[in-house]
Amino acid sequence: MEHLTTDSVEKKSKSNSGIKYRIDDKPPMGLSIALAIQHILAAFAGIVAVPLIVGTAIGLSPEQNTYIISMTLFVSGIATLIQSIGFGPVGGKIPMVMGTDFTFVGPAIAVASTLGLPGYFGATFFGSFIEIILSKFIKKLRNIFPPIVTGTVIVSIGLTMIPVAIDWIGGYEEYGVLKNLFLALIVMVTIVILNQFGKGFLSSAAILIGIVIGYIVAAMMNMVDFSSVMQAKLFVMPTPLKFGIKFDLPALIAFAPAYLVTTIETVGGGLLIFKACDEEFSSEKLAGSVMGDGIGSMIAGIFGSGPNTSFSQNIGIIPLTGVASRFVVAIAGGILMLMGLFPKLAALVNIMPSPVLGGAGIIMFGMIAVGGIKNFQEVNFNKRNSLILAISLGLGLGVAFRPEILSHLPENIQIIFRSGMTTATITAILLNLILPGREKEIKD
Repeated sequence: MEHLTTDSVEKKSKSNSGIKYRIDDKPPMGLSIALAIQHILAAFAGIVAVPLIVGTAIGLSPEQNTYIISMTLFVSGIATLIQSIGFGPVGGKIPMVMGTDFTFVGPAIAVASTLGLPGYFGATFFGSFIEIILSKFIKKLRNIFPPIVTGTVIVSIGLTMIPVAIDWIGGYEEYGVLKNLFLALIVMVTIVILNQFGKGFLSSAAILIGIVIGYIVAAMMNMVDFSSVMQAKLFVMPTPLKFGIKFDLPALIAFAPAYLVTTIETVGGGLLIFKACDEEFSSEKLAGSVMGDGIGSMIAGIFGSGPNTSFSQNIGIIPLTGVASRFVVAIAGGILMLMGLFPKLAALVNIMPSPVLGGAGIIMFGMIAVGGIKNFQEVNFNKRNSLILAISLGLGLGVAFRPEILSHLPENIQIIFRSGMTTATITAILLNLILPGREKEIKD
């Protein structure tokens, strides 16, 4: 049985994966920009959601909230550049899009409500060292990620994201009305037709073209309000330590479980990227990704943004387009930085009706799950491995669909397990370590 290896130098796989541009390839600039915009459209809602929720909950002024949203985009761009380009041991040099982590919403509101923004950004800054330290142990943990574990993680990521796409399709004002379903269907049909029958640019940029067509149709249906674009500022200057940072031990303790979760998320995202890109597993790159995540969160604390994590929704773009180039994602990072500096650009994306993104999301998240299913080709589904998959996926999906099951647990425990992907990952790792037969599986 073939398993993941940890060679420091990546080898190109011989399998027929459909990848047109590999991690270190550079597609034509026009195609690269189009694909970079696809990544931004997939990530944008998730990036701005955290500052919007936290800012509203703690009663920030519109001016403060606008600045923090801009800095969130700016820092997400920096963190994405770190991951895709890599600077020594910092960054995985893989196509990993970074953004603010929803796991931190609860502790962020709790800390900011009592200690203000200096306490919030202080916990972000000092807490990042937790993840930086954990990155040093990734190589030693490589044996806990055999194909049964990685496959379970990848499938759980895709399946637990499907309800998010469904909510995008449903819309947030008139949930599930026919115009929302119609809009999402147009996007999906466009993507399928271009992906299957288009050539060159039309096939690779199918997601972007589908979203643009959906956006235009939505505007024709009077579902787009451009007033916020007109009201947005033209330029925002990043100011380090604008709100200050304050060290507080209880705040750091409150953020610690979330930093553990984001470490697991980044590990899971890295494993999924290797699979989606048809590249061999590299513990060195995975450690660099976790280190890059920590450094990105440190920068976030300095500029006034929340902690970062890898965005799994973007990984579904890779197998769908056949483009795994990290340089495309680097361009996306640069555009995100510009969007942080020029709020009108961000506002133009922000007003996009959610059903447009939902139509694309169904396909992207489904492709992630398919990638995990492919990983099971390497697994012998004996009683042991069947139990690992059944229990891990059952608990992961159960928590994702019914998070209220955790409502009577301590808040820090809820922070760790409220993510279905995290629950499935932790369960799969523990069962793989506990159940007999692990050593035999690794040696086979």
